[in-house]
Amino acid sequence: MRQWLPSSPPAAQGHGSLAVAGMVQRLGEPGFAGGLLEELAPVLPAASWSVYRTGQRCKPTLFMSASRGVPDTTQDCWWAYLSGPYRQDRTWGRSFEDMPAEPLTRLCHVAASEVEGEHRARVYEAHGVAERVSVVDYESDGSVFAVNFYRHQHQAAFRDGQISDFEALAPVLLALARKHIALARPQAVPLLPEESTEPAVLPALAALPQGVPALRERLLRLQPDLTDRELDVCARVLQGMTHEGIAADLGLGVPTVKTYRNRAFARMGIHFRNELFAKVLGR
Repeated sequence: MRQWLPSSPPAAQGHGSLAVAGMVQRLGEPGFAGGLLEELAPVLPAASWSVYRTGQRCKPTLFMSASRGVPDTTQDCWWAYLSGPYRQDRTWGRSFEDMPAEPLTRLCHVAASEVEGEHRARVYEAHGVAERVSVVDYESDGSVFAVNFYRHQHQAAFRDGQISDFEALAPVLLALARKHIALARPQAVPLLPEESTEPAVLPALAALPQGVPALRERLLRLQPDLTDRELDVCARVLQGMTHEGIAADLGLGVPTVKTYRNRAFARMGIHFRNELFAKVLGR
C-alpha cells in the first residue's frame, strides 16, 4: 500500500478533458454514479466505484456506488464492510483515532493482498475485487471521506500511466463527488431521528443475509402484505443505505422512498430503523 499527496493537476488533455466534461454534464442526475464510470473508463478502467464516509466518530454512510461490465455487488460490499471490517480498517494508513490538526487530502493505492484478513476475505475476495485507488479527505474528527475506484480480478492491473492520470484527475473527482451529493441531497430535508448516529444497529448487520433477494425473502416471511416497492426499500435500509442512496439505486425521489418506508413500517407496527433490524433478527 502506498500513499502520496496529490499534485497540482496540469491542464486536462485528451481523454481526461473529455471525461471531465462528461462527468460535469451528469452532475445531479440519477444516473451520475454509473455515468461517471463510463466517462472515466478511457482514463481509469475501473469495474466499480464507491463514495463513502467512515470512521469511529461518524455514522458510516455510502453516498453512491456503481459497477461497469460486472454484476453490481457494491451494496453487498458495503454491507460486508459494515459487518465488522470498517471498525479496524487500516487501508487508510492511519488509525481513526488519529485526528489530523486540519483536514488533509491523500491519494491511496492498495492491492487486495495488502488488506488484512477479515477485511480482505469479506469485502475483496468475496466480491472479486483485486485493487483500489482512492482520493481521500482525512477530516478533523478522524473520519475519512473517500472516493474509491476498484479493479476486479478479471481485469489487468492498473498501469503506472493510468494511476498517474488518476492522480491528475483526483481533485476534480473529489469535488464532483461532493457536489453531486450536495445536489442530490436537498439541505431543506431534515434527517429523521434514526438517521442520526445509530452505532447499535451496525453489529446486527453481521447476522443478516447478503443481497437484496435474501433480505426481501426474509421480510416477506415476516410481513406477507408488503408490496414489491416496500420490500425493495426495506431491504436496502437493512443494507445500511441512506434514503438518498436508495432513491438513486431505485430511480425514485427521496420523498417517494420515505413514503414506501413509512408504509412498510406502519404495516409492521414499527417506527424506527433499529426496530426494523430487531424485527428481522427476531429480537
